[in-house]
Amino acid sequence: MDFQTWWLIFVPLLFALGWIAARVDFRQMLSETRSLPSSYFKGLNFLLNEEPDRAIDAFVEVAKLDPETTELHFALGSLFRRRGEMERAIRVHQSLLSRSDLPQADREAAQHELAQDFLKAGMLDRAEQAFEAVLDTRYAVPAVRALIRIYESVHDWPRAIESVKRLRALVDEPVPQLVHYHCEMAEAAMATKPPHMEHAGQALDAADNAARELRKEEGSAASEVRIAILRARLAILRGSVEDQCKYLVSVLDIAPAYASLVAADMLESYRKLGQASEGLQLLRDHYTRYPALDVFNVVFREIRSQQGHRPAWAFAREALRAQPSMLGLDRLLEVELAAGEKRPLDYARQANESDADPAQADPSAVLEIAAGADFTLLRSIIHRHTQRLDRYACQTCGFEARHFYWQCPGCNSWETYQPRRLEEIK
Repeated sequence: MDFQTWWLIFVPLLFALGWIAARVDFRQMLSETRSLPSSYFKGLNFLLNEEPDRAIDAFVEVAKLDPETTELHFALGSLFRRRGEMERAIRVHQSLLSRSDLPQADREAAQHELAQDFLKAGMLDRAEQAFEAVLDTRYAVPAVRALIRIYESVHDWPRAIESVKRLRALVDEPVPQLVHYHCEMAEAAMATKPPHMEHAGQALDAADNAARELRKEEGSAASEVRIAILRARLAILRGSVEDQCKYLVSVLDIAPAYASLVAADMLESYRKLGQASEGLQLLRDHYTRYPALDVFNVVFREIRSQQGHRPAWAFAREALRAQPSMLGLDRLLEVELAAGEKRPLDYARQANESDADPAQADPSAVLEIAAGADFTLLRSIIHRHTQRLDRYACQTCGFEARHFYWQCPGCNSWETYQPRRLEEIK
């Protein structure tokens, strides 16, 4: 009986204490809500209504009324940077850094945000300094990545290489562009007058080492092709045609699709060695297995040079039948117009005169008669329609260019260009 009476007293007491606590919390919440400026709620309302300009103005007013709101300052800075208002973003983050009472974690965050502002504004020197200031913080990895992009953009390849080494010490991941950094240094050394061949050789050795490490993880045929091409260029600077030929031929085995980048130089090296026919046969066999427009063009020109007009057009007819190409036909007509010899119509007439029955005429002569009717006009019409197809395209951003690039000029990505023209890809 005493136990039941005790509970009858205790239960109402618990309810009373709970009611008092709720009232206190509710009053505190109301007081905190009333202390928030009305501009804060206006800003939220503008954001919900997708009116970012008016929302920013409202939040700026809040920040002026209460400078201690660091989270709001960070949000404003990000909004300004996203909208391209770099001066305002920089001022917001600099105002945060000027506060002596800012916690260390917030100071590091503000420094990193400021570095991103400078980078997006194109102020590379100040961005570099700002990112270097957070290399010993939790923002070290993104800061190093940003420094790599900065050094790439200014072609400071030695510092880009050092930054890649620092990144590899922080995260265990492959950095494929390291090979190209060394290749860029090799190209720069060979471009000087006189060429610094020793420095170029050292850079290519470093590129080989980087490619070997990369091959263990994921492999990169494109970077190995570039090394072979640069070694061939270095070999010819040293006066060794044999080595040049060896490196260029190796591209056919490393990455057959890249034969179009070396076909012309490879045939030239065979010609200097007195082995033009062997070089032509090697490239012709390669084309049979891996047809490509630029290789077709080189082979056609070389057959025409070594064997004459008719074998060249016979090869072209079979090749175009197997791989129809407007660009291929355009290149054929260009060669014929530049030859300055007999017109195809003359060849065709000679062929027909030797045949009593027109039905037995050489098929290539029939093609030549059609082309010879107005060769220049035919080529101009075709060329007008093939200009837009005679380009390389970046697989990442779609940037088109007439020349092949290892790094896309549009998005700065590496190895995103296929060694094929647009007509061959589509």
